[in-house]
Amino acid sequence: MLDTTKDRNPMPEELDALVIGTGVSGLYELHQLRQMGLKVHACDAASDVGGTWYWNRYPGAKFDSEAYIYQYLFDEQLYKKWTWSERFPGQREIERWMHYITDSLDLRRDITFSTTITSATWDETSGLWTVETDQGDSVRVRYLVCCTGMLSAPLTDRFPGQSSFDGQIVHTARYPKEGLDLQGRKVAVIGTGATGIQVIQTIAPEVDKLTVFVRTPQYVLPMKNPKYGPAEVAWYKGRFDELKSTIPHTFTGFEYDFEQAWADLTPDQRHQVLEDTHADGSLKLWLASFGEMFFDEEVSEEISEFVREKMRARLKDPRLIDILVPGPDDYGFGTHRVPLESQYLETYLRDNVEAVSVRDNPIAEIVPEGVKLQDGTVYEVDVIIMAVGFDAGSGALSRIDITGTDGMTLAEEWRKDIRTTLGLMKYGFPNLFMTGAPLAPSAALCNMTTCLQQQTEWIARCIRDLRDSGNDVIEPTQSGEDAWVAHHDETANATLISKTESWYNGANVAGKPRRVLSYTGGVGTYRSLCNEMAENGYPSFVMRKTAIPATA
Repeated sequence: MLDTTKDRNPMPEELDALVIGTGVSGLYELHQLRQMGLKVHACDAASDVGGTWYWNRYPGAKFDSEAYIYQYLFDEQLYKKWTWSERFPGQREIERWMHYITDSLDLRRDITFSTTITSATWDETSGLWTVETDQGDSVRVRYLVCCTGMLSAPLTDRFPGQSSFDGQIVHTARYPKEGLDLQGRKVAVIGTGATGIQVIQTIAPEVDKLTVFVRTPQYVLPMKNPKYGPAEVAWYKGRFDELKSTIPHTFTGFEYDFEQAWADLTPDQRHQVLEDTHADGSLKLWLASFGEMFFDEEVSEEISEFVREKMRARLKDPRLIDILVPGPDDYGFGTHRVPLESQYLETYLRDNVEAVSVRDNPIAEIVPEGVKLQDGTVYEVDVIIMAVGFDAGSGALSRIDITGTDGMTLAEEWRKDIRTTLGLMKYGFPNLFMTGAPLAPSAALCNMTTCLQQQTEWIARCIRDLRDSGNDVIEPTQSGEDAWVAHHDETANATLISKTESWYNGANVAGKPRRVLSYTGGVGTYRSLCNEMAENGYPSFVMRKTAIPATA
């Protein structure tokens, strides 16, 4: 999937800061650190910018945050000079927007593409990281900022026998740039999370036969995706100041928030709220109806049954309902990632689509002909599209050989226990900063641009404060990390999310330590805690100066 590296921008040998990744957080971090006057560079394994929106180019890939809030809010003109075509645009339009951001800020001159970071080793004497790449680069850098993404380490080797398959097999996060010709072919889709749903509803009309392997049924909400004309564009662009002042402080970083308490309303009033938020055609029912659904099992069940009934009414077929609609004994609405969909359920009513339950009869292996189940049944297909998820949160960084103080490696530390300080740094790894990392708000309950902007801004402020203090090294203390992990766990364990098996707590990766990966205390609360940490002089961290001065 990567392009040739013949025109590759060379990596500098000495830097103040290196940013890994050029998605939403990496681009903004590069811009901020450059504005501070640091000698900074970014690199990416991809052949261009975009992060998530570079790699995830599978059929049907699109926003499920409204386009006008999935935005950078640090520059009004940057915001207003781009115009979206619809409420939830697709991948190609989003990728063009990422190019617009990159070129508007003149970032390309400080980015090296088609380059994978293979290792990073901390030297305590110099206070520098030595970073190695697959292209033979060796870079000495003061501050290493990892903007590698929460959902960017795909689980590609999921089943025995994948290499034996006679047809094509692709993971949705590594879908070919040129696409796949699926016309008239027999296609299997494995996985029915948010990504799988987008693929299934998109390709069903063009394939000869679509077989969907369903393990965990999903609660879904219908998407309403109107096109934007001049009136709609003027409406959202006119709200810039309002959005900038409100969405960073809501519970989930969206424009809407939980505004009513379940106990304060009558049953009829509660039902009307559910009807209204469901009809909005967005994630509003999940993220702005009743916050009690995350804590109270009775409320959770009532809301879950409301959604189940909406789904059953569309499917009608008892067999399909049994396979595709979660039951009361499965899990509650909102404790898994909630997908938006466009006629997804109706797709299973087509003659060329078959849903196969693998909950009690799992996939045993991939064979040359196709997919073989535990009972020996083989489904013969030409193409297998795997929408089987990611090693979330920790996966991307664990795949880099990162060695901190006293020979500690990040991958080994996270194999024991997934811990961070504020989700921004890790004890034992000085001057290593992270965004979209474990124990910070991220894709589970957050509009990602809201969270990533805040995290990158905190990192930039931290580096500025560090330098202003006359120091050049910062590291979390053990006690500071213990305190953050305890607060995170107390907050997470009060929710039903912690009681549900999903990628939210690492349950989709064998042997991964269990911990809710995203901070669940609210985006606005997290922002306040991070600000307090900086304003109080970083009490959970220690700053010091090394003998060798910074490169700038």
